[in-house]
Amino acid sequence: MSFIVAIDGPAGTGKGTIASLVSKRFGFLNVDTGAMFRCVTLEIIRRKIELHEIEKIEELLSQIEISFKEESDGQRVFLNGEDVSTEIRTKQITDIISEVSKIPQVRGRLLELQRDLAKGQSIVMEGRDIGTVVFPNADVKIYLDASAEERTRRRIRQNEEKGIKMSYEEVLESVIKRDKIDSEREIAPLRKADDAILVDGTNMSIDECADVVYKIIEEKM
Repeated sequence: MSFIVAIDGPAGTGKGTIASLVSKRFGFLNVDTGAMFRCVTLEIIRRKIELHEIEKIEELLSQIEISFKEESDGQRVFLNGEDVSTEIRTKQITDIISEVSKIPQVRGRLLELQRDLAKGQSIVMEGRDIGTVVFPNADVKIYLDASAEERTRRRIRQNEEKGIKMSYEEVLESVIKRDKIDSEREIAPLRKADDAILVDGTNMSIDECADVVYKIIEEKM
């Protein structure tokens, strides 16, 4: 019997780290939906496709393959068999991913892929519309939040670990801009599901956040 954990929230709240910890603790498949959108964005850039060229984007979507693999240094993301775990986190991708995410054809295709990944197995999936759109009947729904300033500090640390150089001001601007676009888009906007449990991690470490999420899942299982 499958068990689905949906973790939603804005950029930089630690959703990816929490989802990874949850997957290891409970033995669930970890699906990073943000990475899936980043893969599509990377492929659009590589093919030099403009965002208004919907037919070309649809062709791309019919050919794209995205997969995940857990390794000793964390989860790796593969685009058409190529490890793009670092490349999809660059500023070039971050700057336009919200615009790509608004394209109905992109959301529709990735929705299919996300639901396919959950067939017959227990998963933890994180993103922005998992509990509201992808899995509205998820067994557990978490809405993870934190202040924009705290999220900026976390994203800077993540970037440094990956060798990506961006100033505090650049990252803060990116976080605020992403929040605005994600929450105001017409299709699957970022919002807390009515039955989701809010976890505010502003003043908590990742481990403290994870402990709160573990308890919520254990109570539901």
